[in-house]
Amino acid sequence: MSVRDEREPLDPRTTSLYDYALFRYGIEPDGQVPRKGYPLPDGSPPEPARKHLTWQETRAEITAALTAPLADPDPVRAAEAVHLRARELGMTDRTLRAHAARLDLTDEGAARRTARQLTRSGTTAAAVGIGIALLIRLGEPEDVPYLKALGTLCGLSSAASAALDPLDRQAAALLVIRGRHRSELLTPLAAAIATGDAEAVRTALIAVPDEPRALLFPRRIAEAADLDGLLRAHPGDPELLAVAGRLLHRMSRDPGRRPEILDYLPARSVYAHFLGQADLLPPTPQLHELLLSTALDLHSGPAALLAWRPYRREALLGRLERLLDGPAWAPGAEPLPAEERRRADWIRRTGRKPFAPAPAPGSHPRWEVTVVHDAPDSNSVETRILVDGLPLLPALFGNGPGNAPEYLIDNGALRAGPEPREVRLAEASCTEGCCGALYVTIRRDGAEVVWDGWRGAVGPPPPAYRFDAAAYDAELERAERDHSWCWPARRTARLIAAGLRERPELLDRWDLGVIWVGTHWHEPHTTVLRLVYSPADGAEGPDGTPLRLYFDWCLPDDDGLLPKDRAAAALERIARSDPKGYARLQRGSSELAASLGYSWPQN
Repeated sequence: MSVRDEREPLDPRTTSLYDYALFRYGIEPDGQVPRKGYPLPDGSPPEPARKHLTWQETRAEITAALTAPLADPDPVRAAEAVHLRARELGMTDRTLRAHAARLDLTDEGAARRTARQLTRSGTTAAAVGIGIALLIRLGEPEDVPYLKALGTLCGLSSAASAALDPLDRQAAALLVIRGRHRSELLTPLAAAIATGDAEAVRTALIAVPDEPRALLFPRRIAEAADLDGLLRAHPGDPELLAVAGRLLHRMSRDPGRRPEILDYLPARSVYAHFLGQADLLPPTPQLHELLLSTALDLHSGPAALLAWRPYRREALLGRLERLLDGPAWAPGAEPLPAEERRRADWIRRTGRKPFAPAPAPGSHPRWEVTVVHDAPDSNSVETRILVDGLPLLPALFGNGPGNAPEYLIDNGALRAGPEPREVRLAEASCTEGCCGALYVTIRRDGAEVVWDGWRGAVGPPPPAYRFDAAAYDAELERAERDHSWCWPARRTARLIAAGLRERPELLDRWDLGVIWVGTHWHEPHTTVLRLVYSPADGAEGPDGTPLRLYFDWCLPDDDGLLPKDRAAAALERIARSDPKGYARLQRGSSELAASLGYSWPQN
C-alpha cells in the first residue's frame, strides 16, 4: 500500500477516505494497522435511528434511491448523487452496503465507474461503503490497491475483504484476521504479513497457539500467510508441516459453516506437501492424533470432495497408512496420564477406520460412525453417509455434521419400510431454527430403497438416490452391530437407551420420559440420562403451557463395572425407585418443583 505524503494537511470535509487511509498509514511510526482499523476522520458518528422497515421495504427504498444514479454515464455526477441519497435514506452504513451489493443493475459498466469514483474520492463511510459493496460483484484487478487501503478503516474491512476475495485472496484474508479476530493472538502474524518478509511470516505462523481461539479462521490464516508458498520455500520443515496439518484439519472441522477446506484453493497442494513429508514429523501422540484425524478428513470428511486427480486421494491415504503402521508410531507400554490415555484410546478405536477398503462403485451406501477428537476432553460423534465412496452430507448441507448414530442408526430411522417417512439427517450446529437442517424421505420401491424429497439442502435440489434394497439392509445391519467406535461411557448410554426402548414401562410408572441418553460433551467418560417429568394430571401454567421438570442423571465410568453391568444396574435402579429422587433437577416449572419439595434452583 502506497503512502500519502503525511505532511499535507487534511480537511475531513473534502478529503477522500482513500486519501485519509493512506495518510493514517503514513503517520504510524511502525506502519502497523490497529486491530479494529483506523478511526474514521469524523470518529464514530451515531447510527441513524431505525426506521423499523422490513427487509423488502428497505430494499425497495434503497433501490428507488440508487437505481438512477448508478445508471448515470457520468461517474462524478453519479457519485455526488449517491452521497446525497445515502444521507437522505438515513439508514445504517451496514444496511446500505448489504442492499447495494444485491441491487439489480441496468448498466454494469456505469455502476462500475461510479463505484470506482466512490472508492477513490468518496468522503463519507456510507457512500464509500456503497462503492465497495458494488465492487464485490464488479471489481477488477485495478481496484485492489484502493480496496486494500479502505479496508484499514474502522467499519469497512468486512466489505473490502468481500470485494477483494475474488481478486486477491491474501489481501482479503489479512483484512479478515486483522479485523474480525477477537483476540490479540494473531496480531504478531498480521504484523509480519504486512511487512512482506516471508521469514518473519514463517516465524510468526509457527508461534500461533494451537488452540481454538487462535485458529478461529484457519483458511484465512493459511491464505494470509501464503502457507502453500511457505511449504514450497521450506521443504522438510517439520514445524511448518505440523502447522499445515493443524490448519487443514481445522478447515475440515468448522461445525457451523460450510467446511472451509472446500473454499481453500491450494488445499490439494498443501495436503500433498503435508502428507508427502509426514515421515519427517516426530512420532508424538499429538501428531499421531493429527495424522489420523487428517486421514478421516480425506476418507469420509469434506476433504474427500476436493477435485482430486484419479487415485490421488487414495495414494495419500495409502502413504499415511504405511507411515502409521510403522514401528515408530506404535503405542508404548508405559502407563499414561489421563489425558494421554484418552487420546491413546481414541487412536486405538479409530486407527483402521479411514483405511478400510472402499466398496465397489454402484448403488451401495455406507454408514460410518466417526468420533471426531477435536480436544482431549471432548468427543464429537457424527454419522457419515458415503455414497460411491464419497461423503454425502458435506456436499448437500454444510451447516452441521450428520446426526448421532443413536438417532439415525440405533432407533431404526434409516430403515426403509412400506410407507415413506421423512428423516432428519443433519442439523445446523446452532439450531435448526437458525440455520436449518437436512431432511430426506426414505421409501422402499420394490427391490430398491429410494432417497428423495430432499428438504433443506444447499444449492440445487439433489437427485433421487436409488440403492439396491438387499445391499442397503445389509449395510444398515452391519452399522447397527458395529460398536467399535464406542468408548465405555457411550456404550453404557447405548445399552441403557436400548433397555428403555424395550421396557418403556420403567419410566412410565414415574411419569417420566426420556429426552436423550448419551455422554457429556466435556466429560465424555460420564453417561447422562436427560429425563422430563410430566404430571399425570396434565397440570398447566397460567398461560396454558404444560408444566414440566427436566432432570439429568449422570453416571461416571469410574465404578469399575463393565458397560453392560453398569447399564443393567441403572435400569434395575429405575425399576426400583423414582429417578426424580436421585437425578439432578436442571430446569422447568418452579411452581411444580416447589410442590414436589425441591428447592429452586438446586445448588
